[in-house]
Amino acid sequence: MNPSTLQRAIPFALILACAPVHAQQKSAADPDPGAVTVTATRNPVEKSYRKILRGMDLFEEQKRTLAPGSALRFRLLPRQPGTNMDGITVQIVADTFALPVTVDADRTFTLERSQEALDENAAVMPNRKASSMTWRAEIRTPGLPPGTRRLGDLRLECRVGLEAGLVSNSLPVLGRIADLIAGMIGYCDLDDTQYLFFSERPLFGVTLVAGGRREALSIDKLYAGASYDTNLKSDLPYCDCQVLVDRTYFLPLADRTWPDDTLVEYEYMDDRNVAAPR
Repeated sequence: MNPSTLQRAIPFALILACAPVHAQQKSAADPDPGAVTVTATRNPVEKSYRKILRGMDLFEEQKRTLAPGSALRFRLLPRQPGTNMDGITVQIVADTFALPVTVDADRTFTLERSQEALDENAAVMPNRKASSMTWRAEIRTPGLPPGTRRLGDLRLECRVGLEAGLVSNSLPVLGRIADLIAGMIGYCDLDDTQYLFFSERPLFGVTLVAGGRREALSIDKLYAGASYDTNLKSDLPYCDCQVLVDRTYFLPLADRTWPDDTLVEYEYMDDRNVAAPR
């Protein structure tokens, strides 16, 4: 990789920052007749239960300041074209047992706390192949106007997502760099943080609103930075935004002139009958 390519790729690594989590392998046969037999997809998506619990703990610690009244869930997202997102099942899989996780119709779920799963270094596993899908923390304050989110909720989403190790990147050359960035305390409070958020539908624009102040995000804050990242197309297979680029955006998380109660307003392509960029 030449220096100019690396220079372009490092910001992309910041977006994706987290090498894949490899939980310990589970035995296919257990001599204990009372043990749970786990039927899993070969080479499944899996994430660390311990890390996710650390993210849940961080949410409880910081929600009073950033997102009072909010709730934390996890949302399933496709990574590859053609991934079937219907009928997904999720389990907490440990050495000696498996706990089913209820996935709601909107493809979100919560995780129960289990000391046994923590002790056995369990993995959280959907029945989909590795790199075909991923999931993110989703923090929402109820009662907001339709088509809006709250900036404080999204600030906390970034922190919880990185603490829980939920941002997936498999680019071998930059994996080590990305992993270091993901582990940085306070990364979400740095200027120009490049943490990808996902909207419900393909975006036309995003506007921040605080009192009488309104400011639309510039085009370079939309579509995974496609307007300036000339290497984006070749990087996409390694990004958890691969099939959702038209829903992605960055936010000024560190800019405290935008208070936590700032509304993030979304305008969607289908509201204007415009085809999403590819």
